[in-house]
Amino acid sequence: MSKRASIFNADTDLDVSGFAPKTKPDTSAPAAEQVKAVSQGANFRSREPQAPKTETPPKRAPRRYRTGRNVQFNVKAQRETVDAVYAITEAQGWVLGYTLQRAVEALQRELKNPS
Repeated sequence: MSKRASIFNADTDLDVSGFAPKTKPDTSAPAAEQVKAVSQGANFRSREPQAPKTETPPKRAPRRYRTGRNVQFNVKAQRETVDAVYAITEAQGWVLGYTLQRAVEALQRELKNPS
């Protein structure tokens, strides 16, 4: 067993001549195709990024309006509900805050006067 070199002792005669960068590729290594076949056969999960399995919805144009509304309201909803709110907003030319305000007013009227 060899003795570790001390970083505090400058008098140590340390031979590092055996360390050098590789000049040619390692020919004894298996081919990349072989490695891939073995890893897939063993159900090894790749670290390569995968394409999303579901379609991502199209990006919407950013909405920045100065309306005096200054309270954030985040809600988890079903995709269909969110798409419907955006469709109504765009069809009417409104902003999302105004659409929410109108929806709440309509719900309050409906709850006040049940049929």
